[in-house]
Parts: sequence; structure tokens; C-alpha cells
Amino acid sequence: ALCKERGFELVLVEPDEIAAALTPEVAVLMLTHVNYRTGAMHDMPAVTAAAHAAGALMLWDLAHSAGAVPVDLTGAGADYAVGCGYKYLNGGPGAPAFVWVNPRHTDRFWQPLAGWWGHATPFAFTPDYQPAPGITRYQCGTQPMISLAALDCGVDTVLAAEALGGMAALRRKSLALTDLFISLVDERCQGHGIGLATPLDHAQRGSQVCLTKDDGAYAIVQALIARGVVGDYRAGDAGQHKDILRFGFTPLYIGFEDVWHSVEHLKQVLESGEWQRAEFNQKHAVT
Repeated sequence: ALCKERGFELVLVEPDEIAAALTPEVAVLMLTHVNYRTGAMHDMPAVTAAAHAAGALMLWDLAHSAGAVPVDLTGAGADYAVGCGYKYLNGGPGAPAFVWVNPRHTDRFWQPLAGWWGHATPFAFTPDYQPAPGITRYQCGTQPMISLAALDCGVDTVLAAEALGGMAALRRKSLALTDLFISLVDERCQGHGIGLATPLDHAQRGSQVCLTKDDGAYAIVQALIARGVVGDYRAGDAGQHKDILRFGFTPLYIGFEDVWHSVEHLKQVLESGEWQRAEFNQKHAVT
């Protein structure tokens, strides 16, 4: 709706179509750094450079990156980034989102949902709107203080990892966890039509593993949730994507024993046919 209001056309492309889509008409390239469907991670510096070479601004969505994988927006030369606080930053449902703006842009723009906390003098109550200098202008309404307090505690847990090696250490554990999960699924769940959508290459993988299944993926996830293994389901589309069973690995509090147990539960659900029970095949609003 915002694109239409401002006279822009929004075009959705698959990852392998990005290079061809970067024509001179493109104003902004917006990508999710770690693909929510597959767990595949873009090469941030390379993609940013390609966008800039085409004359486009680069906006990264860090919803599945922040707190899970190292991110260097400044080093990559990115223009903007947005993300959520409720996932790997541990803020929980309803946690505030965030925005990052390259310093070269902060005073050139302000967000279209301009609110009084982004005003240069919010308590002057002037009839006109004057954006605050710097990043402050990107705020909108009054901050949700209770949600911010919860997010503050969540981010503190990430910062506490600094004493143990910081994001580099979290990344090493994340890759070890996902490597183990992939290996165990391949070893123990053969013969049930389970595939892998997530890249094996560490440089191309986020902190999640996405399995594929031609049929029954939703019910399998529901059966796992009933056993205490909370995964996620994403539906495929006409011929291009298979159904997805998605598993996130937060290295701060997920351990290797958890991985072993989760694969054992998956094995039992598949071998017993438990997922075929009626209660697991009733679609709910939340997947």
C-alpha cells in the first residue's frame, strides 16, 4: 500500500532472480538476510555491492539474523536495516522492532509513519512537523515501555555471551547444533521422504534448519509440538517449493542433548505414523 501511495511498483523475486532484476529502474532492493523459508543466508557485502552498482539502495531485513549470526552492516555498506526483537534477541511476542540507518542517510530522510517521538521538539507542540536530527527521527509514537523492558532483559542475555566469545562463539555453536541436526536426520529418518532445504555450506546458512516433505508436513509439526518439540510449518506453492518443517536453533539456550531428543521424536512420529491422527491434521490459524 505504501509503495502504491508513493508511486512505486513492488516486485517480488526469487533469490536466483535477483541479479537479473537489478535493472536501472530499481530504486530499493530489500532482502531478508536469512531466508525464513529455507534458512539460506545471502552474502551481504556482495549483494549490497550489486545493488549499489545498479543504482539502488540496499535495505536488509534482519528478523532471522539479529542475535543469531554476525552482521556487519557498516562493513557491507548497507543503507538501511530493519528487524524484530522477539526472535533471537529474546524479547518475546510483541517485542519492539528496530531500524538501522547508515549515518550518510540519517538526516536525509525520515520514516513515513512520523510520530511525535521523532519530532525535534516533541513537547513544544508546534503545528508543523520538524524531524529530530540523526536516528531519533525514525521513532514514531510513544515507546511500549513494558515490551521494551522485556526486550532489554532479552538483549542482556545476548550481551552476556560477550564474556564467552560474543557472536563468534554463538555462531560456532549454532553451526555445530545445525550440523548435528542435519546429520542425525539424514542418519535416522531415512525412507520417509524427508529432504533438506537449508544449505550445507556454513557461509550460506543461518541458525535454522528447514526440512521438506511432499505431504504431511503440517501434521508432522503438530505431532512434534504435542511431544514438546516446537517447530514451524510453511506451506509450499504450485510446483516451486515443497512444504517446509522449520526448526530454529538459538545457541544461547539450545543444547546438543535437545538436538538428539528432537530427532528421536521426529523419528518416532514418522515411523509410527502418529502424524496421521485426525487431531494433527486440523489446520489452525497459527502454524
